Amino acid sequence: MTTYVRDPKTLELPWPFTGREDELELVRGALAAGRNGIVITGPAGSGKTRLVAEAVRGTDCARVAGTPETRRIRFAAFAHLVPESASLHGALQHLSGVRLLLVDDAHLLDDASAALVHQLAVHGRTRLLVVTTDGASAPGAISRLWTGELLPRLTLEPLPREDTARLLAAEAAGAGLDPLTVNRLHRLCRGDLRLMRDLTGAVREHALLTRVEETQEWAWRGPVPMTPTVRERTAHVLERTCAEQRGILERLAFAEPLPLDLETDRLDLRALEPLEADTLVHVDDRGAVRLAHPLHGPVLRAAAGRLRARRLSRTPEQCGPALDAERDELSRRIERADVRQAPAPVGEWLVAEGAPVPAGYAAVRARFARLRGELREAAAWARQGLLDGAEDPSCRRELALATAQSGDATTAHEILGGRPHGGGAVTRPRAARDDAGGSTGVTGADAYDAAGSTGVTGADPYDAAGSIGAIGAIGAIGGDAYDAVRLGDPERAAGRLTGVFAEHADALARADGPALDQVARQLQERGFLLFAAEAHAQAVRAHRDPRAARTSRMRAVALARRCQGARTPALSGLVLGELTARQRQIVTLAATGLSNRQIAEKLTLSVRTVGNHLYSAYARLGAGDRGALPWLVQLPDAQPA
Repeated sequence: MTTYVRDPKTLELPWPFTGREDELELVRGALAAGRNGIVITGPAGSGKTRLVAEAVRGTDCARVAGTPETRRIRFAAFAHLVPESASLHGALQHLSGVRLLLVDDAHLLDDASAALVHQLAVHGRTRLLVVTTDGASAPGAISRLWTGELLPRLTLEPLPREDTARLLAAEAAGAGLDPLTVNRLHRLCRGDLRLMRDLTGAVREHALLTRVEETQEWAWRGPVPMTPTVRERTAHVLERTCAEQRGILERLAFAEPLPLDLETDRLDLRALEPLEADTLVHVDDRGAVRLAHPLHGPVLRAAAGRLRARRLSRTPEQCGPALDAERDELSRRIERADVRQAPAPVGEWLVAEGAPVPAGYAAVRARFARLRGELREAAAWARQGLLDGAEDPSCRRELALATAQSGDATTAHEILGGRPHGGGAVTRPRAARDDAGGSTGVTGADAYDAAGSTGVTGADPYDAAGSIGAIGAIGAIGGDAYDAVRLGDPERAAGRLTGVFAEHADALARADGPALDQVARQLQERGFLLFAAEAHAQAVRAHRDPRAARTSRMRAVALARRCQGARTPALSGLVLGELTARQRQIVTLAATGLSNRQIAEKLTLSVRTVGNHLYSAYARLGAGDRGALPWLVQLPDAQPA
């Protein structure tokens, strides 16, 4: 037998474990003394194996795994732990000394191995960590682990967008991706981390990244690489043999959404019905037909020949009416003070294809993202608009706002002050700018008038000029009523606000901690995550009960971590007064990124002492890990992820 030794430098290392902190804590709790274990389920590629590997790190754990090739071989998964000829009773005896057993891909176990796992759960002497894939046919003995209530079941949801961004940032090692690229990867992969790893590797390998000027970020625009993993995930679409069904899929790929017009029969219903039954297309309540998975469109476009693609393609110029509709809907939501996530696929398609985005659309899109607390995304949309119109005032103002709220007041002042500024444009040939008075331009009647100031009412509770003035970069020119509330001066807003924003001012004026928490919950329900984080932070200072203050602090930190680096006055230094002087010193150093050993060397302490101080500080602050510290410590130069 020949053994090939592979250079360790070429081995593909796992991505750093990021996100899933709550799930990890739950799994570790289920494996504690006196517990029987847990079953973890989720779609393929959702990170189940990575989660359990982290949960059992450093423990004495026996491992088994099912495989498709051994499903008919008795006790195949346990071949290294029990004799081949063992009976079920004998196998139980051989495993009597195993205290923790990890069973990966349990849906692929042979029947004897599945029965053994079930009996181990019944006897309860071995703690079990069982991993299985949703939608896969599993042996009855495995499914009865949770249906029979022998073990609790944890179903992994897709990794949230903010955790996806953290994962990609940790994996990039200095070559960070811009927010619109992160959004694209998150949308295409839908929580499939294997696919995401494959795509990011292919994008880098094929040099598809372009530098975003005046930033440290890289952007991916253009087609999806047709990697083996991508082909595997989309084989059921590419191999569709019915010509009529394939034709509908391709039409949707190049021009979705398409109207379901029963009178003109533009789409063949007989061909459409099986596609809907196979969950390849989705028909919404308005009769618009879309592809069910966002990866299918790029794959179908890439697989089409050049002539067919040219015939079916929708040009960016044909997107005007659809862009108008998206912009108007986002503007209406802002006016209703409801900025919960809203679909706007046409703008995302333009960005993904590297096509120009009209400045008027980009400004509203940036504004919507900023009000949601998605500051880096807001800046990215503003930069896209500045590609189309370098002097567009609304895009420049949105870029300045997002920059200011991220803690960089100097740059915000330069952007809004008219200094030549590229706005962080993606390096690519400039396209001709649309007529400023066109259907997608900003006009005087637009919900975000570039010359106006709309911060006094619920329509835009955080005025452009006022918000930057609050940070100290540019003086306010009016319309800063809610800005005053966020700065802790609610008297200036008396009688000038409505709805939940007026309730915020009233609760702050009364220093009513519970009322501020209630306001924060309402703001969060409406999608204003940054405003909600600030209200919880204000509640910390208003609460008389230390336990209630810690709860508010935890909520403020959790929301602030979702706001893409927000550094506003209300969030700065989330009350470190409960800590001792030494704890404050250590926590401040940890927030700058120093390790326990580096802190110990700097302060001439032992590593154990530093760890103990941090552990006590976490408990008092309600923080779960180092990632929360930048929002708890006032660091002028810190830029939390």
